[in-house]
Amino acid sequence: MSRTRRQNEALRGLLYEAGWGYGQFARSINAAGTRTGLSLRYDNSSVSHWLNDGTMPRQGTRDLILDVLSLRLRRPVTAADAGFGKPRLDDEGTDLITGLMDLARADMDPSRRSVLGAGLYSAAVVAVPGWQDVVGRIDMIKTNPSMRIGRREVESVIAMTELISGIDDQQGGRYARPMAATFLVNAIGPYLKAEAPDEVRKELLSAAADHCYLTGYMAMDERLDGLASRYYVKALELARIAGDELTFCTTLRGMSVMHGDLGDGPTASRLAQSASAASPKAGPRMRAFLAGQEAHAAAITGDRSLALLRIKQAEAAMEKAESQAKALGSYDPSALHYHISQVRYELGDMAGAIESMQQSHQIREPVFRRTRVRYGGMLAERKFKAGRFEEAFADWHRMLDEYPLIQSGRADDRFREMKTLIQPYLGNRGARELHERTMSVS
Repeated sequence: MSRTRRQNEALRGLLYEAGWGYGQFARSINAAGTRTGLSLRYDNSSVSHWLNDGTMPRQGTRDLILDVLSLRLRRPVTAADAGFGKPRLDDEGTDLITGLMDLARADMDPSRRSVLGAGLYSAAVVAVPGWQDVVGRIDMIKTNPSMRIGRREVESVIAMTELISGIDDQQGGRYARPMAATFLVNAIGPYLKAEAPDEVRKELLSAAADHCYLTGYMAMDERLDGLASRYYVKALELARIAGDELTFCTTLRGMSVMHGDLGDGPTASRLAQSASAASPKAGPRMRAFLAGQEAHAAAITGDRSLALLRIKQAEAAMEKAESQAKALGSYDPSALHYHISQVRYELGDMAGAIESMQQSHQIREPVFRRTRVRYGGMLAERKFKAGRFEEAFADWHRMLDEYPLIQSGRADDRFREMKTLIQPYLGNRGARELHERTMSVS
């Protein structure tokens, strides 16, 4: 450990704000270390040294401290905020970049490692403006790490993230995630290590955080929840260093969605509430986006009053947002109706859940094929459980029209659930026809 000559009043102030004593703080750090595979034994005396005699925690511990404080205070906490000095990538991000690159390399398909633009990846990236120039600059950065990058590189990361997101919407995470991991290793990693002006550095960290969040979301879509968690943590760390509240709270919300899907209502609710609190300056569409997830998570835990309150808030925010400009792919009325359906379903209102899911289906933008398949399967399941067999069979047939076109673990869940539900009813002609059709699909 290295030492300074002053007490850390900044860290002391954060502990006061968090409402933590020395022991609670130490236990939170130890628990965070355990989740990342570390066995830590910090205690009251460790915290006292950090605060009172100028002892600086080692780099890995500093990262954990910032993460636990960010989650506790529901906002990004930077190294400067905690009295660890001016946040520079060399100080705070070296281990993060190394860990992120190791994660992405392990996630890459081996056939994609040698050539940046192989196969589908190459076909996709030509849509990014100026891509050939970007590839050339990546090669230059690899051979000359001292080369400075600028906004062109930041724009290329943003453009690639948007492109991969579009592929994910149309074809599912299993197709798109290898591209995202490859781009992390071959472009974002070298960019993060290159020289850059401070403002460009901050923008790059934000763009990298957003790309990392998307990669985690696609891992979740494949039901690789452990992998998704690791990407999400990296996205939080990048967003925290960048001071990017938007990506920070979006990632917390994504983690809430994952835990809700796994049936862990209390964790989903805590993360959803943290996400809302982490973005106090959010516009109405983002407020609707966050409140909708809070409502669903509350409903999973059985908190009816909070769920209904948050849905009302989401509806009010959406009404205001729809009077403003909207970008394709942002939270929209279709997504809100999905959340209303989920709340109604969790609270026992099957008829209302079906009605809201149908409304969501009717107004969904056609580009979201993966969502259409997955939610179409959920709609059919609910109709089937409500005894509306013929409608359910029709919805399942529509799902099967597009199911072979996507690669999605969560869509696979819906396909398997359909087969399980109809199996006892094969004496019914509609169920039998559907079962026969699944034989050619599976």
